[in-house]
Amino acid sequence: MFMKWIASVLVNALILIVVSGYFGDDFYISSVWAAILASMIISVLNVIVKPFLVLLTLPVTILSLGLFLFVINAITLMITQSLMGDSFNINSFGMAVIAAIIISILQLLIQKIIINPLQDKK
Repeated sequence: MFMKWIASVLVNALILIVVSGYFGDDFYISSVWAAILASMIISVLNVIVKPFLVLLTLPVTILSLGLFLFVINAITLMITQSLMGDSFNINSFGMAVIAAIIISILQLLIQKIIINPLQDKK
């Protein structure tokens, strides 16, 4: 269980680095260690804060057919940015929403293409 969490944190850190490389100064991560720390903070926020946000915004999430979950993910990115200071910077909330969408797509692709086939071999 702990090894899966560590693998998830490292994959998410890699995804954050890729997104940072693509968007440059609009989505900035100062180092690999900052990406790993950001990934850890995001995973903790996803366990503690995200369920409350989903519950509070449930009517909007249902009306938007789940698309509002990208906004909730953007909020967790902005909270992570505020906790990390200068080592992780997102210029605007719109950039956070775009990054949340891209991060979600990359996580889905990595899960389907790499992780699931590796788990099926066991």
